Amino acid sequence: MKRILTQLLNLPEVVVESSIEEDLILFLTVSKKAKSAVCPQCGKKSEHLHQNQKYLVKDLPMGDFEVILNVNRRRFKCKICRKTFNEELDFVGARKGYTHRYAENIVKQLINSNISNVAKNNGLTDEEVNSMLEDIAKNVLPIDVSNLKRLGIDEISLVKGQGKFIVVLVDIDSGKLIGLVKERKQIEIENVMKKWGKEVLEQIEEVSMDLTGNYKNLVHKICPNALVTVDRFHVTKIIHEELNQARIAEKKTASSLNVELREKVFDSLKGNKYTILKAEENLTEKQKEKLDIIREASPLIGMMHSLKEEFRNLFDRSEDLGAGMLGLIDWLKKAEPYYQKSVKTIKRWFGEVVGYFERKTTNGVVEGINNKLKLIKRSGFGFRNFRNFEIRALLSWHYNINLAR
Repeated sequence: MKRILTQLLNLPEVVVESSIEEDLILFLTVSKKAKSAVCPQCGKKSEHLHQNQKYLVKDLPMGDFEVILNVNRRRFKCKICRKTFNEELDFVGARKGYTHRYAENIVKQLINSNISNVAKNNGLTDEEVNSMLEDIAKNVLPIDVSNLKRLGIDEISLVKGQGKFIVVLVDIDSGKLIGLVKERKQIEIENVMKKWGKEVLEQIEEVSMDLTGNYKNLVHKICPNALVTVDRFHVTKIIHEELNQARIAEKKTASSLNVELREKVFDSLKGNKYTILKAEENLTEKQKEKLDIIREASPLIGMMHSLKEEFRNLFDRSEDLGAGMLGLIDWLKKAEPYYQKSVKTIKRWFGEVVGYFERKTTNGVVEGINNKLKLIKRSGFGFRNFRNFEIRALLSWHYNINLAR
C-alpha cells in the first residue's frame, strides 16, 4: 500500500511512510529517500541526523480526497564544520503550508477566475491565495529584458469609466508583455524602465507608440539610441474616427434638405459605419452595393472614403522610405480640405509616421496583448489592486504552468 501511495503521490525522491483516511482527507506521512544531506556551509554530505521536524503541508487532491502531507524536514549535523542544517525539499518552500505544485494549480485556476472565487472553491482564504500568487511570481519576476531591441508602448483602462489608465510595455520581437505601469505619468514610466538598467535602455533600437505625445520626450531622454515610430494602426485609427464623425455630421446636415434628398442621404448613411471604414477589398458584394449608394448620396463621404483607401494602400504598397515619404506628402496635400484634424496630427508626427516605411514595425502585437489583458481583467471582475493584476498579467506570458516543477 505504501508503495502504491508513493507512486500515486509522484514526488521525486519522496516516499510515503504511513497513511490515514478521515472525512475524505488523506493524511500521508512522507520523507526523502536519501539517508544523507549536503551541508550548505562546506558542501560535504552528512548522515548524522540531528533532529526530525514534522509539519503539515497541503498537496494536490487524489480523486475525491484532499491530501495533507505530514512532512519530515530532517535536520542534520555536519561532522566536518560542526554546523547543523535543514535538508532541502524540492517540492515545498521553507515555512510554507502547501507544495509548489499545489500553488501552481491554484494560480492556474486564477487565470480564468478571481481570488475570492478560487479561495472559496478550494477552502482557502483570500490571503492564502494571494500568498501563492506572490510565491509563483518570484520564479518569474523581474522579467528578463536583456535581449530587448524593439519596445512597444500603449495603454489600457484598468477600471472602466473611471479614467484610470495603465501603461503597457511590450517586447515587439518576442511578442510578450514585459511590464506594466500603474499610471500614465512620465515619472512612473521612467522609474519602471530605469529598473531595466542603462545597458538595456541604450540597446533599444526602436520604440513604437501611439499619437498621444506623452511618451516621445521620455523615450528621447532615457533611450538615446532609439528611433521613435508611430504604428500605422494608430494613424489609421484617427483617420477612421474623422471619417465616421463626418458621416454623423452628414446625417445631421441632411435634415435641412428637401424630403427626397434627406431620406436618400439619411438612409444611405444610417447603420453603415463599418461599410465605409472596412477595407474596400474586403467588403461583401452587398456592402459594395451599399458603398456605391453612399457615394452617390454624399459626395463628401465618397471623397473621404477614397482618400482613406488611398492612405491604406500607401502603407500597404510603399517599398521604401523615399517612396513612402513622397506618397504621404502628396496624400496630405489632397486630404487637408477633408481630414483637417488628421492631417494636422500627422504633420506634427511626420518623422515618426514615415519611420514605418523604413522599418515596417507594427503595433499589432501590442494590440493583441491589450486584448488579452482585457480578458484577464474581465475574468477577475475588474482589478482595483494593481499589483495583483500586474502579477497575473506577467505570469500569463512568462510562466508556463505545465512546465513548472
